[in-house]
Amino acid sequence: METDNITIVNEFILQGFPLGHQEKSVLFVVFLLIYLLSITTNVLIISIVRANRRLHKPMYFFLSNFSFLEIWYISVTVPKMLVDFLSSRKTISAVGCLTQFYFFFFFGSTENFLLAIMSFDRYIAICNPLRYLIIMSDTFCKVLAAGAWIVSAIAMVIVIIPVTRLSFCGSQEIDHVFCDFSPLVKISCHGAKLSEIIFFFLAGLVILGCFTLIMASYVHIMITVLATSSASELRNALTTCTSHFLVVFIYYGTVIFMYVRPSATRSFHGDKVVSVFYSALTPLLNPLIYSLRNKEVKEAIRRTFRISVHSIHKGNSVQKLSCISFH
Repeated sequence: METDNITIVNEFILQGFPLGHQEKSVLFVVFLLIYLLSITTNVLIISIVRANRRLHKPMYFFLSNFSFLEIWYISVTVPKMLVDFLSSRKTISAVGCLTQFYFFFFFGSTENFLLAIMSFDRYIAICNPLRYLIIMSDTFCKVLAAGAWIVSAIAMVIVIIPVTRLSFCGSQEIDHVFCDFSPLVKISCHGAKLSEIIFFFLAGLVILGCFTLIMASYVHIMITVLATSSASELRNALTTCTSHFLVVFIYYGTVIFMYVRPSATRSFHGDKVVSVFYSALTPLLNPLIYSLRNKEVKEAIRRTFRISVHSIHKGNSVQKLSCISFH
């Protein structure tokens, strides 16, 4: 139904990647592997942290929160992308589109806050170690983590209200792989200005604010390490910080390009490729860099594996003894 050229849209069409059937099949396999690996590694981290009392520390509390977030973050977009790779008509309902939009940016905002909190935790641990346990108490850690989730939820409510009031003049095709902000605004004909102002103000505040805090924390950490550490400790610190910087720059390099650039209201074909980095690859890279390369986590995994193997052998031995006794 149309009134004054404004169309009531019940569903959108996601154009996705303009590829042939064979290329889409390859991408399906690649993205499926990325999704399964990401879910598996993040679940492993949560399980290891919960099962090992030695990891009941602020750092690992935030890492398990981060892993929990990444499971949901990648699940907002990738399963729908997998379905679309195998479908000829890639549709999504208007309600589904808005739901995906809300949770994608909700989890994305929470990720920014958690990255900033984790860098603050490392800053206190390295630059003010004597007061670390006093400052990073259990209560304070829970308040920080809860604050990241609650502030993000409220911020995204503010963002999505004007988005729900966008009007569309006939076009239903979103030139993207999921319901992102710029492609939605591009096909709208009324109500976009307010949405743009609110979105880019909050995006700039959250993304640039958290990025600044992260960089400030790492700069202070590097200054402290350079001033107080030996050559071997400095090498270890540089290795760790380099890997952390890699993830931070991949994530922030892509999200700043997408949401804080001056021309962010315009959608480019390259945006689809860039969006893959922060929507699919970083949820896989983050647990590998932040957790599985950590010595304590690796030792906890080895210890858990040894206990599991020992339990299996013990169980097999009991079964053999039972069989012998029976005969």
